[in-house]
Amino acid sequence: MLEIKNLSNGIRLIMDPVKEVESVTLGIWIKTGSLYEEKKYAGVSHFVEHMMFKGTEKRTYSDISREIDRIGGSINAFTGKEATCYHVKLVSSKLFEGADVLVDMVENSIFPKEEMNKERYVIEEEIKMTLDSPEDLAHDLSTELIFKGNPLGNSIIGTPTSLKRITQNVMRDYVKKRYTKDNIIVSIAGKFNEDEVISYFENQFEKLDPVADEISFVESEYRPNIKVVQKDIEQCNLCMGLPTFGIEDSRYYPMQVLNNILGGTMSSRLFRNIREEQGLAYSIFSMVASYKDLGYFKIYAGLNRSKVADAIRGIKHEISLLADKGIEDDELEASKEQLKAGFVFSQESTASRMLTNGRMAILLDRVMPIEEIVNAYDSITKSEVEDLISIISDFTKYSAVAVTGRERLDLRKMMVSK
Repeated sequence: MLEIKNLSNGIRLIMDPVKEVESVTLGIWIKTGSLYEEKKYAGVSHFVEHMMFKGTEKRTYSDISREIDRIGGSINAFTGKEATCYHVKLVSSKLFEGADVLVDMVENSIFPKEEMNKERYVIEEEIKMTLDSPEDLAHDLSTELIFKGNPLGNSIIGTPTSLKRITQNVMRDYVKKRYTKDNIIVSIAGKFNEDEVISYFENQFEKLDPVADEISFVESEYRPNIKVVQKDIEQCNLCMGLPTFGIEDSRYYPMQVLNNILGGTMSSRLFRNIREEQGLAYSIFSMVASYKDLGYFKIYAGLNRSKVADAIRGIKHEISLLADKGIEDDELEASKEQLKAGFVFSQESTASRMLTNGRMAILLDRVMPIEEIVNAYDSITKSEVEDLISIISDFTKYSAVAVTGRERLDLRKMMVSK
């Protein structure tokens, strides 16, 4: 049974026992990411995540990987806008050996200058890789436009200029302020002894400060914008979107259903019309993302430059049909079943359970049991979904990005034309 413990040292512990498996996944979550960065040090959270693997007071970077390999584990990490997570998957008998490595990384990393210089170069190559991927670039730029003036628009990976400003002292100061006990959530799923896990984590992270510094956010009013990036490529990568609401909003689950109906699957309206019936795009889908207080809705299409205007007209037509006629009963039921099934399937993995529980704890300050989430999908009504169509049906509110070839593309005109 899922259990949440507030430990005496200030750490929150989420335990999700799965008795039928022989493995366990452990994640140490820190409530920090690009949302919490100064703009001049953009990318510091991601840089710190990389450097956590570069050595501690008692382990070299080689020791870290070697110890996890020796016990048959798999270790990794990721940085998002609102959280950073270090995680390891192991056979259950090796849990505390793997946990020792993760805790040591989070608490005792030393950030050697020579390793920082090498890793800065690695991240600069990562930035170039994103710039060389037109689809990734279109998504990143559209997110920046949607959240312009809001910290959610900050780049997770940073820029070459901001990376140069991140010195060893900057990194250490950032970790001291953000890697605090009240910002840490330990999420564990799989086969483990609960009493042993509680006892172990009660005695960890003693070097960390108890409370993070207060951070205030300045937000600006959303204004739609258009951006065209020309590169030596053949295909146009079109991404349009607008801001929505956060994960705590009561409309969160109905919005997932609406997105699924419009462009979330191969049977969705956009895929059937734009790709299958008209042949205007090779790839087309819609997507939603929700953070604590805000979210976005996006539509992406990968297509020939000559088909962009027709595709935009087709997208507008499908959204207009939604606004005029609403959704069909069978669409509603099929979408709810797809979303429920996808969630249930994901929970058969200890890694997915650890990730789901950790993310909810970071964003909601609580964890919803599987049954509560399934019930949330089951209870969605047709009117709740149709009430959201007005949010996505006003094309004057969309920001749009096209990463395309060298020919001129008047995206602004295409977006406003009937």
